[in-house]
Amino acid sequence: MNRMTDNKIVLITQKTRLEDLIYRHNSIGQAKFYIEHHGGDFSDYEVEHSKYQESISVAKDFLEKYGRLQVIDRGFVSNFMFGKDDLVVAIGRDGLIANTMKYLDGQMLIGVNPDPTRWDGVLLPFVAEDLKSIIPEVQAKKRNVKAVTLAKVSLNDGQELYGVNDIFIGQKTHTSARYEISFRNKKETQSSSGIIVSTGLGATGWLKSIISGAAGIDKACGLSQKPLIGDEFHWDSNYLYFTVREPYPSTSTGADIVFGKIEENEKFIVTSNMPENGVIFSDGMEQDYLQFNSGSTAEITIAEKTDK
Repeated sequence: MNRMTDNKIVLITQKTRLEDLIYRHNSIGQAKFYIEHHGGDFSDYEVEHSKYQESISVAKDFLEKYGRLQVIDRGFVSNFMFGKDDLVVAIGRDGLIANTMKYLDGQMLIGVNPDPTRWDGVLLPFVAEDLKSIIPEVQAKKRNVKAVTLAKVSLNDGQELYGVNDIFIGQKTHTSARYEISFRNKKETQSSSGIIVSTGLGATGWLKSIISGAAGIDKACGLSQKPLIGDEFHWDSNYLYFTVREPYPSTSTGADIVFGKIEENEKFIVTSNMPENGVIFSDGMEQDYLQFNSGSTAEITIAEKTDK
């Protein structure tokens, strides 16, 4: 095949809801029966799947002609060895972009929205047809890129985990988590439903919902205050925010260290007091977690790498 370049392009895909249903129910007929039996519209699953496959087809048709294309499913991203000069294209929902990004180390990532009528796509500014103009511009370094600050967790046993949007620390079942928090020379033993550490990219996600809930309570109580987080918290901001979910004050636990900014070169330290089911995961990927039980200490910092 006569390609335009010898550059390697990695295309990341994900299973559609229809494919997941067929996997669970063994056939498309059984999947359709299941959805319609519960009052759902099976045609919506079919339309979504068709749009996604169409987007993949358009992307592959161009990428195969342009460079050396390798297609991998989302499930293999965590174990895939990306080359330092690989160009990565991900087609799917925002979560796919975030999940891919944390396994990259400086490689360029292009997010493609397979169906703008269905997905808002905060991280998906392009459609498949745009690749014909974007890829050459990226290769020629004529395209503006956005740097993204990541969060990093380092455990005392040597394990590490990166977060593109946010990091969760707590109980696997989201019930009461017990731990000791250490930040800026202050320590506190806490019981809560977990801790969220957010990047600038994740500011519109989990962190936003927590802040909005707190602001709503203040408003209901007749309190007014300036927003805890301003508009200056961007994708490349060199700091993180942490917030504690539902801290419970008691004779043995406190609720004073519940929100703060983790600046560059600062460490936010959490030591587990949970005999079992303690976990740390990032970007909503609960199945891809680090165990965080008694004796484990986690240091959360700004990651040494950024993604684009």
